[in-house]
Amino acid sequence: METAPRLKAEIWVKALIRRCEVAGAAAMVVRRGDATSGVVLVKVNRLDRTAQVFTPARSGEGALIWMAGTGPAPVPEPDADAYIERQRKFDPDLWVVEIEDREGRNFLQEPVG
Repeated sequence: METAPRLKAEIWVKALIRRCEVAGAAAMVVRRGDATSGVVLVKVNRLDRTAQVFTPARSGEGALIWMAGTGPAPVPEPDADAYIERQRKFDPDLWVVEIEDREGRNFLQEPVG
């Protein structure tokens, strides 16, 4: 099983933020991790006091997939922040990108980079 070469985390994050901006959503780095290999969490803030956090995983075939770490539905924003904080304790090199989008779009379906 061969996997595609991985982009550096910093480049991937910049590309995600650019995709959000082009689509009219605000996105920003709220926690900067390791520039080369840090894991990236994506928090989607719906601007109604709810949010979802997406975390990367690998499919059985080795492809990158995104899972809703906070569950299938938006949760109260403090719950999303608590999830991120728990993950940060396990991985100090963690990146967190926050997307502000009333529609709840995460911009993760298309390949970044």
